[in-house]
Amino acid sequence: MMAAAGTPTSERALLTTAKRVVVKIGSRLLADSPASRPAAIADQVIELRRRGVACVIVSSGAIALGVRRLRLAARPSDLPGLQAAAAVGQSRLMQHWEHAFAAHDVAIGQVLLTHDDLGDRRRFLSARQTLRALLDLDVVPIINENDTVATEEIKFGDNDQLAALVCNLVSADALVILTDVEGVRGADGVRMPIVRDIEREAVPVAGGSTSGVGSGGMASKVSSARIVTRTGVPAIVAPGREADVVARVLAGEDIGTLFVPAAGGVLSSRKHWIAYGAKPAGKLTVDEGAARALRDGGKSLLPAGVTAVDGVFELGDTVSVFTGPGVELARGLVAYAADDLRKIQGLQSAAIEARLGYRSLDEAIHRDDLVIL
Repeated sequence: MMAAAGTPTSERALLTTAKRVVVKIGSRLLADSPASRPAAIADQVIELRRRGVACVIVSSGAIALGVRRLRLAARPSDLPGLQAAAAVGQSRLMQHWEHAFAAHDVAIGQVLLTHDDLGDRRRFLSARQTLRALLDLDVVPIINENDTVATEEIKFGDNDQLAALVCNLVSADALVILTDVEGVRGADGVRMPIVRDIEREAVPVAGGSTSGVGSGGMASKVSSARIVTRTGVPAIVAPGREADVVARVLAGEDIGTLFVPAAGGVLSSRKHWIAYGAKPAGKLTVDEGAARALRDGGKSLLPAGVTAVDGVFELGDTVSVFTGPGVELARGLVAYAADDLRKIQGLQSAAIEARLGYRSLDEAIHRDDLVIL
């Protein structure tokens, strides 16, 4: 809601101070207008640059454009078919963005990422340095998932999640997700202007994709808002067909749905990477006492509290911590390889060296390497 005509509320007013923004545009918006939509976004990005706001674009649409170019009757359902469509469509997608920004004599840079790129800490930092270099050179990065080589094991799932992780990569001040609806609608069908509690307000009313063009849907966008707000960054789901939508959002106008970061509990960039960037290589199940110590006491996870070890992983890999079937409590960087951790699960820390012949740490996961989800 607006406090008065043309005056943003204090929560939306924070958007007017953003200096670096990630803008994600969905497949259906681009499939409907593959040339004019990028041109409209480019016009807004250039105007924002004049105001000192740098923009990074996460663009879906390669598969949809490939399907159109190949004259396929429908989006493929098999992975090789999707990869082939992406290979054909990616070049056409970049042509549209190139033409859109060439009209302003501004260079763009194509960046294709997979989950493996961001799951590996060194590659994550390398991608961060590349994107920062592009921004320093006044180049507009155009980011997409590398669908041509991505497999089910390394796919982000959709570009909404990729956009949320890119916010961490570039230290963005806001995430704007453009979609083909007016925002998140409540159970009564009315747009929700502001969401302050994602789990209670947005999750129950979010649905999946129904367009048959993209792979996301509102549930995907809500999930991405959850990821990005944990670093203290606001997210906005806004109607991409509205004129000057990005500029209006960043002016604090009451448009779309604003997800407000919760007070407290903001994750550092490193812990955000542990929680969301790195794909878990294994799973630990813990007893109730250990779960309580992690959740309520801010403690490290000791081997004594581990009741089961699943998967194959090495020291330093990311693992999920479960309290029971399907209940993920935390993620963290494990201090022992899987085989060694199986040998010491349930043991007191003092007994580690006698069992293994060496002792790395007293903890299975140190609290500095642990994030409660």
